[in-house]
Amino acid sequence: MASVALIGPDGAGKTTLTRMLAESRELRFKYIYMGIDVGASNVALPTSRLAQALKARLKGQTPRNRPGPNRPAPADCPELPRGAAWAAARLANRLADEWYRQGVSWFYQLRGFTALYDRHFVFDFAPEVTGEGAGRLDRRIHRWMLTRFYPRPDLTVFLDAPGELLFARKGELTVEELERRRQAFLAIGRDVPGFVRVDATRPLPEVYAAVVREVARLKGPAPGLAVPGRTAR
Repeated sequence: MASVALIGPDGAGKTTLTRMLAESRELRFKYIYMGIDVGASNVALPTSRLAQALKARLKGQTPRNRPGPNRPAPADCPELPRGAAWAAARLANRLADEWYRQGVSWFYQLRGFTALYDRHFVFDFAPEVTGEGAGRLDRRIHRWMLTRFYPRPDLTVFLDAPGELLFARKGELTVEELERRRQAFLAIGRDVPGFVRVDATRPLPEVYAAVVREVARLKGPAPGLAVPGRTAR
């Protein structure tokens, strides 16, 4: 049983590399999206997908006008429900969804697969990464639950690249914000067992080879696994 997460700011190459690994057949991987965007997830509770659809409808979103980092929601769109009951329901569903994905991961691991995570909640919701303050009570409870109880991956691969390169690749957020998040990931990683940094500024085949090497160190060489030679990280 083993789990591997690829993390990093937007533009680091997380999704590209996890897809490459999952399709490589070099190891028995099972891909699980462990990020915030339910629409991008291959594993999620039906209630989470329903909530996402409702939220998009209330905000008048379509694939073309969905808000992004530089595209706010229309000013005249209706507000989402507020209040303690709604916050409690949102928190309960979020926790249930996260533990559901972890349960799927354990199921795969018990069957002999390596669970391969694109992103990971523990890092994506960390206040050091999000830059948010204490926030609402439900958010504070959620972060406390993740910090105290949610399982960490056996191996966390941080795809490292400077903010300028990350912005050039994806054009989201700002160079300064991407660099701030990069430094936050690195700071958190110093206290996380199994955290390794991989230089993501190199060509994709070299980054892929470095990630395969880290996975091989975790699992030990498997039949049919081509383990690249050591290169500087």
